[in-house]
Amino acid sequence: MKKKPHPAGERRRETVTMKDLMDAMLKSYNIDRRFDQASLVTKWNKIMGTAIANRTTNLEIRKDVLIITLSSAPLKHELNNSKQKVMDMVNAEFGKRVVNQVLFV
Repeated sequence: MKKKPHPAGERRRETVTMKDLMDAMLKSYNIDRRFDQASLVTKWNKIMGTAIANRTTNLEIRKDVLIITLSSAPLKHELNNSKQKVMDMVNAEFGKRVVNQVLFV
C-alpha cells in the first residue's frame, strides 16, 4: 500500500538557492525590510567607500528615511547636493528600494 504524502511535507522538484530560501523566510515573518535596513550598516563601507564611511558617525533608518550623521561639515554639504545619487547607490546594492529618502545631519 502506497503512503500518500502530507500536503505540507511535499518536496519541491526544482532547486532553490539559499538566498531565495532566506528571502522567502524573512518575507513570511515580515522582517525582510528590517533585515535589509540592518545589513545596510555593514555594507556602508562598500557602498560609499572608506573616506565617507570613516567620517560617518551614525546610520539610522526611520520609516524608510536613511539618517546619516557625519563628522565633517564640508562632506555633509557635498553629499547633501547628491542625495538622489546616495539613495540610488544604496538601493542598487540591495537590488530593491530599501530607503525612500536620505537626510544628512
